[in-house]
Amino acid sequence: MIWEIIGGLIGGLVGGMGMGGGTLLIPILTLLAGFEQLEAQGINLISFIPMSIVALILHFKNKLVRFKETYWLAIIGAVVSILSALIAIHINNTVLKKLFALFLIAIGIWQLVELIKSFKQKKKEDKK
Repeated sequence: MIWEIIGGLIGGLVGGMGMGGGTLLIPILTLLAGFEQLEAQGINLISFIPMSIVALILHFKNKLVRFKETYWLAIIGAVVSILSALIAIHINNTVLKKLFALFLIAIGIWQLVELIKSFKQKKKEDKK
């Protein structure tokens, strides 16, 4: 029970900051709380709903939502999410864990590359 609470707190905190709480919530649920990968992903999706609503309200309030540029992205994202969930149901739990691990590694590498690029750019600007 304690790991579920810790996972919820950390996932909510990180998700509320816009960093994707599922990247922490899913490993906490699978590695520490003993949930199967598919269950953890389902819990993550359910926990995402209230965070998304709050974030959308705040973005509307701050006039940061631009419908003309993003409605196709939202529609395609919703369709692909539904299809992906249907596919995930039929994938073995071990394979699903490995795919999620590869996804996290790829995101980590991408973030590292972006950080290095940003650092190099800042260093160039500082020399000017």
